[in-house]
Amino acid sequence: MEHPFINNLSDKSLEDLQDTISNLNQKLTFAYRSQNSPLIQQLNMVLESYRNEYQKKINDMIKKQNLEGQVRITKEK
Repeated sequence: MEHPFINNLSDKSLEDLQDTISNLNQKLTFAYRSQNSPLIQQLNMVLESYRNEYQKKINDMIKKQNLEGQVRITKEK
């Protein structure tokens, strides 16, 4: 379930998304250590929103490069 207050992440770059995901994972680790259930739930929802946008951008990049289903095997002589 994505976070309801995060609407549009499409303007963020892949690097920004990666940095934010990394930062959120650190915060999630802290929340687990402090056993803060409400914070854990909120961070998981935010992380899902960022991960979904990251995956969407990766999939779009793969489609642009036309890499889906292409495997080139060449024999060296």
